[in-house]
Amino acid sequence: MITGVVLAGGEARRFGGTKQLEVLEGKPLAQHAIDALAEAGVDELLVITGHDAEEVESGLDLPGTGRFVRNPAYRDGQATSLAAALHEVSEDSEATVVLMADQPGIAADDVSALVDRFRATRKQIVRLRFTDGPGPSLLSREIYAEAGHLHGDVGARVLIASHPEWVEDIDVARPAPHDIDTPLDLERIRPRSG
Repeated sequence: MITGVVLAGGEARRFGGTKQLEVLEGKPLAQHAIDALAEAGVDELLVITGHDAEEVESGLDLPGTGRFVRNPAYRDGQATSLAAALHEVSEDSEATVVLMADQPGIAADDVSALVDRFRATRKQIVRLRFTDGPGPSLLSREIYAEAGHLHGDVGARVLIASHPEWVEDIDVARPAPHDIDTPLDLERIRPRSG
């Protein structure tokens, strides 16, 4: 069983509002990550909410395999949302693909590549490596406990730095999709009309 997680609990301070629900190409930012995981066929899908949880949850559509998990400690950083997710995954979960709610350019093919490489190598961490830097990762059950004890506003990058031998990179022949941290970031990637 493969789990997909969308980290959608942050306060979006730099954005100045609930960016998870900002519309891009006809759907909320966080919906892009949900759809990529669903289209890739993950067996279980968890969306971690925190800030404005009720509003975020009511603005998103989950597939039948999906559910929301609220992180009451979301103010303490991204690591708490990752921990909330890993504590809620199914006992049958072999690995978890972790996507951010604010990186709408990650596609189902990217998720499938992570899952396929994990199944072929059984590495602890499988990570997309774009031409200009790293992207999302898959974490194997083998490291759930360690990943669940990270602190602050960090993700798997701390584990990757501490244990480079755990990492299997997948080279992706395109630049990393943009993170949406500010309203200007969103405007830069919105299609131009006219």
